[in-house]
Amino acid sequence: MAEHILLRHRDIPDIDKLDVYMANGGFEAFKEVVTKKKPQEVIDIVRTAGLRGRGGAGFPAGVKWGFLTPDVYPRYVVANADESEPGTFKDREIMERNPFQFLEGVAICCYAAQAHEAFVYCRGEFWDLAHTLEGHIDQLYKKGLLGEKLFGKDYHLDIRVHLGAGAYICGEETALLESLEGKLGQPRLRPPFPAAEGLYGKPTVVNNVETLTNLPPILSRGADWYRSIGTEKSTGNKIFSLSGHVVRPGNYELPLGTTFRELIFEHGGGIPDGRSIKAILPAGASAAILVATDEVLDTPMDYESVRDIGSDLGSASVIVIDDSVDISWLTYKIIDFFKHESCGKCTPCREGTYWMLNILKRLQDGKATSEDIDLLDSVANSIVGKCLCALGDFAAAQVVADIARFRSDFEAHAVDGK
Repeated sequence: MAEHILLRHRDIPDIDKLDVYMANGGFEAFKEVVTKKKPQEVIDIVRTAGLRGRGGAGFPAGVKWGFLTPDVYPRYVVANADESEPGTFKDREIMERNPFQFLEGVAICCYAAQAHEAFVYCRGEFWDLAHTLEGHIDQLYKKGLLGEKLFGKDYHLDIRVHLGAGAYICGEETALLESLEGKLGQPRLRPPFPAAEGLYGKPTVVNNVETLTNLPPILSRGADWYRSIGTEKSTGNKIFSLSGHVVRPGNYELPLGTTFRELIFEHGGGIPDGRSIKAILPAGASAAILVATDEVLDTPMDYESVRDIGSDLGSASVIVIDDSVDISWLTYKIIDFFKHESCGKCTPCREGTYWMLNILKRLQDGKATSEDIDLLDSVANSIVGKCLCALGDFAAAQVVADIARFRSDFEAHAVDGK
């Protein structure tokens, strides 16, 4: 196994303790940028490194920071720790086991964005983790790594933890900002984007936990080092959350461009009980299902390659499905989730997820016909591109792909099916 860049606790025992983290180079990168670099230099290094957002969209982090409206202050940084995607559990491991590298990443991002206040937005179920993070932040204040006049310079920084209430929709950055402001967690109309009008109407950077945790090693070891890992367009390591029908589920930190086959069979130990692999969900519930052909298994897991085979890498929550699973049942479970988590603001999503679930329930009960399968496909296609956030698109894309790639599983439930 190659060196861990993010899951460093697997190589360095007790790195969740501040003295151990600092003994292993902790906060040297933050000190370096505050004392020797201008904010724009930090942005340029991150852009050159090619770091892409690890929360799902894969948008280049340095480019995103460059969109902040010039000469408008104050600015804010928000760490998106609302890890709610089914099958995703990477950010929790980082925050529990390597928290100070994450917090140093938040601090570096703040300096680059010329922000003096940051918020870590944790999902509601992370109540115990949120309190632990607050304790870690208190240690940073006592050590002089947060607060006023950092490293003797005229730069001050405060980090606060905010606990959500368990809504999947608050993983979407504008709904997260609404929640953080004390409002109902629903997506905003864009534009304006958060870089122009984010938290409290001010320029704001919103980045995922894993994204921010990459910053200390990038700033300490350089952009060229980071670009030497992964692929040309998808640089660095990625944590793949592997679950489902595999012998060894868990988080695996591997270079972007590693194949599905290597992840599932070499690291994950293959499929239990001698069964065959049937399908893969490469990004939890939020990207189209893939038929587990040899071509798919040998596809590199990077943002471009997965898109080329008709899906998305997203947050890389890889769920493995064996040949015992009925895909129409799986679709029913996924749409039940999306219908429950829809905030209801957009009519196509609110009504569309309801009617898709209704049709899928009829199929599961053996009360639908093959015409209902076409109706289900039609309803899904009526949602795409008509909502303020991606939840409706995620649900629709899943249904469309499931029917197109596993129609026989749906036909088997139709009363006029064979």
